[in-house]
Amino acid sequence: MFAPIALLILAMISIQTGASFAKNLFPLAGAAGATTLRLVFASAILLMIWRPWKATFTKPQMKHLFVYGASLGLMNLSFYFALERIPLGLAVTLEFVGPLSLAILSSRQKIDFFWAFLAGLGIYMVMPQTDPAHATDALGMIYALIAGLFWAFYIHFGQKAGKDLHGGLAATVGMCFAALVVLPFSLVIDGPKLLNPSILPMGLFVGVLSSAIPYSLEMYSLKKMPTKTFGILMSLEPAVASLVGLIFLGELLTLTQWFAIGCVVIASLGTAYERAK
Repeated sequence: MFAPIALLILAMISIQTGASFAKNLFPLAGAAGATTLRLVFASAILLMIWRPWKATFTKPQMKHLFVYGASLGLMNLSFYFALERIPLGLAVTLEFVGPLSLAILSSRQKIDFFWAFLAGLGIYMVMPQTDPAHATDALGMIYALIAGLFWAFYIHFGQKAGKDLHGGLAATVGMCFAALVVLPFSLVIDGPKLLNPSILPMGLFVGVLSSAIPYSLEMYSLKKMPTKTFGILMSLEPAVASLVGLIFLGELLTLTQWFAIGCVVIASLGTAYERAK
């Protein structure tokens, strides 16, 4: 059991490290451009691995795959817009509210009222403050919450898309749709920046760290451990993101912000535990 847990933690570190490198890419490629580079390179890697052109897809499957991919693309785009304005740890914490809300609404146990309250308290604690030295960018928070909404859509439609398909095939086609959906935004917002060939190596690096490596590690870990353990460990992602942001980006958080992150992590842990009973 130790190896799958270690690999899952490594996957979380990889995806958040990729996000930190993406943030350093923003001045060169822009947030929308960085999103497109990540998705295009991730799509290329997955295409080489899974080769979906050898499979046959029905029209309903393609419809679900498109909605799944569009949710994935818009989730990444909104998250990178948030990352432009707020620290990595806070962006992931607020984004986490999407799947957490989906889990709470689909369960409806009495204890879920407490988890919802705890998550709400966490969001309240990072609301924009009057003190400029500790203010949280309001638009950045909105983008992160929008990313969370698309994350919930991504989970819901991902389950439908992968119902009758191999997970690797569904992820590959969904990633390709994600890249196509985001491409027009990047062309309009950051079009000229994408013509700079110097951004391609870092874009590839971000795609590998943020998608190829963590996807592979998560797939392996999910097969080797109970769903309950997987869900509980994934709940630690906001804390992992905060530590990665501190180490690679030098993003210092206040005690209030750490407390808010802790509230969301505990709410997610509690929800994952209750759903796995």
